[in-house]
Amino acid sequence: MDQETKDYLLGALENVIDPELGVDIVNLGLVYDVELSEDGFCVVTMTLTSMGCPMGPQIVQMVKTSLYELPEVEEVDVKIVWQPVWSKDHMSRYAKMALGVR
Repeated sequence: MDQETKDYLLGALENVIDPELGVDIVNLGLVYDVELSEDGFCVVTMTLTSMGCPMGPQIVQMVKTSLYELPEVEEVDVKIVWQPVWSKDHMSRYAKMALGVR
């Protein structure tokens, strides 16, 4: 998969806003990888801000909804991983500014 396709998929995922933080999951650094096979099978490898994140199932559903809107995507599999552990260091400059994190 080329970088252009990956950027396209990440662009769709920027529509998924973490309900608790009000910033999208891409800028929060929660999305570690996204892949799309030629037959339309999309795999998102991501984490959550904490293991006990009550919004986890809702965020996963929002990820699926945003990707299913793309004509190339036939099926979505969201893999939640805990390694590497998420930290504020994963956040983009935009997310840090939006949340007042230094």
